[in-house]
Amino acid sequence: MADLFDTGATPNVGREAPRPLADRLRPTRLEDVVGQTQVLGPDSPLGIMLASGSLGSIIFWGPPGVGKTTIARLLADATDLHFVQISAIFTGVPDLRKVFEAARHRRSNGQGTLLFVDEIHRFNKAQQDGFLPHMEDGTILLVGATTENPSFELNAALMSRAQVLVLERLGADDLDRLVQRAEAEVGRALPLDEDARAALIEMADGDGRALLNLVEQVLSWPADAAAPLDRAALTTRLMRRAAQYDKSGDGHYNLISALHKSVRGSDPDAALYWFARMLEAGEDPRYLARRITRMAVEDIGLADPQAQAICLQSWETYERLGSPEGELAIAQALVYLALAPKSNAAYVAYKAARNAAKKTGSLMPPKHILNAPTRLMKDIGYGSGYAYDHDAEDGFSGQNYFPDDMARAAFYDPVERGFERDLKKRVAYFARLRDERET
Repeated sequence: MADLFDTGATPNVGREAPRPLADRLRPTRLEDVVGQTQVLGPDSPLGIMLASGSLGSIIFWGPPGVGKTTIARLLADATDLHFVQISAIFTGVPDLRKVFEAARHRRSNGQGTLLFVDEIHRFNKAQQDGFLPHMEDGTILLVGATTENPSFELNAALMSRAQVLVLERLGADDLDRLVQRAEAEVGRALPLDEDARAALIEMADGDGRALLNLVEQVLSWPADAAAPLDRAALTTRLMRRAAQYDKSGDGHYNLISALHKSVRGSDPDAALYWFARMLEAGEDPRYLARRITRMAVEDIGLADPQAQAICLQSWETYERLGSPEGELAIAQALVYLALAPKSNAAYVAYKAARNAAKKTGSLMPPKHILNAPTRLMKDIGYGSGYAYDHDAEDGFSGQNYFPDDMARAAFYDPVERGFERDLKKRVAYFARLRDERET
């Protein structure tokens, strides 16, 4: 009976589909892996494990295209373990049961299993817990791969049984080595001048697999007797790889952290760079407007009270202008914040006051500052002895406003910068008057 999918054409016996360049260049030894010396070098975690013959479960955390799958496969070869690869995206609980059962059978025959789980963070907590007994009894040696921060995406039980190794995006030198390997593999150089070659590497944005795919596209172009392509010609033919950025993921928080700390560090150029990086990656300008307003409140505060108003004005300007012109208003506010005098004195004082409020519970205000709208309240002392500050000398009575059973606290300590320099003088002035009144 003919196969249901038989097209009637004569099969190409013995012929194979062409293999992608990235697959043809996949390393066959750990020493051939490009980059990642921080985890593969002789004194690195993996180097020590392999030298001692004791490989433990591992979680590889890093961006796409840096060698997570390749390293896992080579670890299985180096330790004589059977390599099994699954993806959390396509694997359910029944599939996992089959994987564990096969590994258990393999183990009974004297063969260990290295189970590589790609996108392991996509398994839920219950599924992650399902790995634990098989890791503990030696049925599998787990190697997981994730592009997300394991601290947030993997449960504590799994993390306690595996070592997290961070793989880094490939640098320009690493990517250039990949290009040279590709040229050696195909037997010819890329038809690019030096600047265009650098542009090709930039387009990959640290992703080795993306780079080799770009190289394969360039090599597929018809031969041209003209001079090698320059940067402009290359960029018209190829699209830059989109920067890795997840609005709810680790990359998002890394970039907003870099932006915030650049402003706090009074570096407008770095602040503009991270601001632009987030916009280029598709971040909502409204989110950035909200965050820089927070920076004005938290890191500049009363050292420059105008900073907060400028942020709110830039936010409103964006809402009126829209994109792309409105982003300029936010950028201007960002530069203002970076160059403004910095103080977190009010922020520190606020947190200290909140902590004091939690500790002191329900202590009543002193009776002299309580209103007494009824005769009963007057009879029990509400409002008795209150000194109206406008009638006092210097407009300051110096009375105590803290609870009677609480020692006076000093939360706010202005800095000697910007407008807070004047506020510091005022704080000292009222403290001196208070001491005089008490005396």
